[in-house]
Amino acid sequence: MKTRTGHFPIGFRRGGTDWQKDIKTLIAWTQQNELEAIDLGKDGNVQGQAVVDAGLRIGSIDLREWHGMISPDRATREKAIEDNAEFIHECSAYGATNFFLVMLPEKPALPRAENFGYMVESFGQLAPVLEKYEARIVIEGWPGPGALCCTPEGYRGLFEAVPSKAMGINYDPSHLLRMGIDPLRFLREFGDRVYHVHGKDTEILSENQYEYGTEQPATFVKPIRFGAHAWRYTIPGQGQVRWVDIMQFLQAQHYQGCVSIELEDENFNGPTESEQAGILHGARFLTGV
Repeated sequence: MKTRTGHFPIGFRRGGTDWQKDIKTLIAWTQQNELEAIDLGKDGNVQGQAVVDAGLRIGSIDLREWHGMISPDRATREKAIEDNAEFIHECSAYGATNFFLVMLPEKPALPRAENFGYMVESFGQLAPVLEKYEARIVIEGWPGPGALCCTPEGYRGLFEAVPSKAMGINYDPSHLLRMGIDPLRFLREFGDRVYHVHGKDTEILSENQYEYGTEQPATFVKPIRFGAHAWRYTIPGQGQVRWVDIMQFLQAQHYQGCVSIELEDENFNGPTESEQAGILHGARFLTGV
């Protein structure tokens, strides 16, 4: 499967449910359903060769060490840099180039500016390793606890402090939309740093937004899986993301990567058949945009 605009290969991010644990079975399902790429986790150094041998693309591999890269302890940071450099070396043996992470600090309660400094120091040292292997960091903007790169301010600050083109973005418009950040304006500013794309959408629940606002959880209603009371993540096409505009922009940017469905949707996550249907519904939607 490929997107209609840009002909970008469509794949998915490997999850942790039982049907996805055996890599050979997962590869067979991927091929049977004409998907072209798999995003791997922190075991990518041992699972990646099987994906490549099957003729599939690796969209991204989770970088081995995240929190240690943004630790107040210098020894912890140095060990994390060393471990990640070794991991990048191992994965480069079969051509992996995109290393995924969220910039989550070890101690999110510390002042953000302090954690930002630790991040800049660590990734400034890792960047030459990435350049050596023609690899890139792809940072997802999930606004998790203390996350440092999920808004234009954070990305801009990092790219100014560590200007290496090895520092890039995993573009996931669902996170931007839930935060009220225009995903297309973000692309216009940072499009040249987008090395990987997640196919995930966000539905804004306007009635709930009126009822509960955005600053605190509701008191009397059931929580929404993969969301909050004013929004929820969905498969592509069931939210407010303007996918045609995004694909047109990526095509104009000569984007060379793939689009990987990240299944986080309470209407599909759960039973095997439901998760498989969610991935395929999202992928088929993208073939038409």
